[in-house]
Amino acid sequence: MEKKKCPQCKNLILKTSPTCLYCGRPNKFITNEYVNKKWNKDDNKNVIDYIFINKYLVFILFLIFTIVIIIFS
Repeated sequence: MEKKKCPQCKNLILKTSPTCLYCGRPNKFITNEYVNKKWNKDDNKNVIDYIFINKYLVFILFLIFTIVIIIFS
């Protein structure tokens, strides 16, 4: 079995163990997805803002296009 060092107590533990046998620290793999889900709560808010900005741009462009068509018709 593969082992890794515990970040807290620096003892070797199995990668499959749920906690460190020496200090009790949970054995979670820290990934970018885990960090973003845990700490970046406003990440979804930025995606929603981006979608709304694109919708407004499309609406404004459509409005300008229809005005130009009406004027030159």
